[in-house]
Amino acid sequence: MRRGHNFAGNGLRVARAALTRLMEPSDMPGLALIAALGPEGAVSFIEGNDTSNAVIERQVTEVLNAAGIERWAGLAEVLGRWRPRLDDAAPERDLETVKRLGGGLLVPEDDHWPHALDDLQLGAPIALWCRGSHPWIPDQSRCIAVVGSRDSTSYGANVTLEIAASLVQREFTVVSGGAYGIDAYAHRGALGAALDGSLAPTIAVMAGGVDRFYPSGNEDLLRSIVDRGLVVAEVPPGTNPTRYRFLQRNRLIAALCSVTVVVEARWRSGALNTAHHAETLSRVVGAVPGSVYSANSAGCHRLLREGSAVCVSDAADIAELAGAMGEFLATEPESTAALHDGLSTSDLLLVDALPLHCATSVEKLSVVAGLSAPTVMAGLGRLEALGLAERLAGGWKRKPQ
Repeated sequence: MRRGHNFAGNGLRVARAALTRLMEPSDMPGLALIAALGPEGAVSFIEGNDTSNAVIERQVTEVLNAAGIERWAGLAEVLGRWRPRLDDAAPERDLETVKRLGGGLLVPEDDHWPHALDDLQLGAPIALWCRGSHPWIPDQSRCIAVVGSRDSTSYGANVTLEIAASLVQREFTVVSGGAYGIDAYAHRGALGAALDGSLAPTIAVMAGGVDRFYPSGNEDLLRSIVDRGLVVAEVPPGTNPTRYRFLQRNRLIAALCSVTVVVEARWRSGALNTAHHAETLSRVVGAVPGSVYSANSAGCHRLLREGSAVCVSDAADIAELAGAMGEFLATEPESTAALHDGLSTSDLLLVDALPLHCATSVEKLSVVAGLSAPTVMAGLGRLEALGLAERLAGGWKRKPQ
């Protein structure tokens, strides 16, 4: 469909489908435009001829500032990224493609939208393309992420298979990325122990379209997940995975789950990126220890040494962590709402950035919250006085309420 087609006039779902084609995941100015104008308004503006609009630019800037983003390139630059994609956008075709594959588009306005993704705030996905035998994603309290190296060892494979199978037997859903190595063993272990219940045994969160199984060597596995579980992506059908999309995919895995478990990871493994996302979202991170002689466990030992993860050895340990997280999720809104009501925007960003289970540094808080170091230091003093933050030897953490 061409530039003159009115995507915005075909309803909210078509508008969101079009936006997933026009914008890359975590395109913050784009997400701010959607927040300011709504999905249909955002598409209509992109389809128009304006290259500048002072009112809309101010609205987008206000949304970005509220999210801690103080600078951006302006409307002219971002429109230069989005408008060239209009000629290739065909949201009705994309919706028909995923429908033909037995799937659909899940949007934030749907009753079954996974509200755990709301913790990503402005960075939450525009929509989720879904394909599988289950119509919705289970509640965060029933989802566990199991991730790790692509070049796993036999030790990592065996541990992962046992953990995933035992988690499914405890009626948890195992979430991973569909990749080679630990991801694949996590999915296989979950499928092998699948119960006849209402929960999907496993969910694969993809970096490309749900119509393209990647990597190709896992095609049979991914087809099995479609048949018995769920495959999801925030990019539309036909989209190729890229390094950037893999990294953005990791934040969805972390956000959907109450606990993220790293089974094997090298010192700079991509699985550590998922663990970092989980930590910044105040999710629990677990790490399986390995041999001190194994490079494949160096990343797990790094997480444990830095205090970013809890040591876990089996599904019972992980289920216990998920239970503790569930209790926190059940009580946190009521117990902290009154205290949070009077906080400034910068202090709210700082509270959200503070991890619950381990201490972190001012420098890391500055990066996560998008605030300057002096602002972080001043905010920590206020939050400590309010009983919302506590100072430890290793830095700062959120104080349990």
